[in-house]
Amino acid sequence: MTVISAHNPTAVGLLGGTFDPIHLGHLRLGWEALTQLKLDQLRLMPCHIPPHRDDPAGQADHRLAMAKLACESVPGFVVDDWEILRDSPSYSVETLKHVRQQIGAQTPLIFIMGMDAYRHFTHWHQWQEILTIAHLWVAHRPGSPPPEEHSQEAELLTQHCAPTVNELLQHPAGRIHIYSSTALDISATVLRSDINNGIEPRFLLPDAVWQYIQDHKLYGYAD
Repeated sequence: MTVISAHNPTAVGLLGGTFDPIHLGHLRLGWEALTQLKLDQLRLMPCHIPPHRDDPAGQADHRLAMAKLACESVPGFVVDDWEILRDSPSYSVETLKHVRQQIGAQTPLIFIMGMDAYRHFTHWHQWQEILTIAHLWVAHRPGSPPPEEHSQEAELLTQHCAPTVNELLQHPAGRIHIYSSTALDISATVLRSDINNGIEPRFLLPDAVWQYIQDHKLYGYAD
């Protein structure tokens, strides 16, 4: 198990996903969160068993290894294997409770997601509890629709909106900030299909991740 330490952290971010494979869109989103929020660390947490989608195409150990390769030279990025090592579905509320227990009650904990995920936030397992544990930092790419008017997500945004990132850093949890992110529309599904069809994913994946895929013949890659 990975041992993660941050001595008296002032703020911690969490970015989860299947990372199947991890690509530059994931990394750019994480970097923007790290730098804009002035985080002590950004934890990237590959999930083992996603509760609301098909099982990942890549085996858990490969997805974890690729995430570590992608992040090893990035200051502030930490790959957390807590979900990968579990044999139960990866519910965000349980993961956030785990991180909260590690960092203490008063450290701002910021859960990073895209607008497409936030639009379905009130369908998540025990979603009401999440804002008692963490803030939400929602990346809004140009062209991605906001929550539907009069939806629970829209009402939550009205009630908990943090106009600036500084407000997230002044409280441990409970706020939602919408951030206009850099548009890197990279799909892991398309990447897997391209690799299977012999299309090289240059400039979409870190070089070390692409080399790992070739070495281990992942996603249908053939010499």
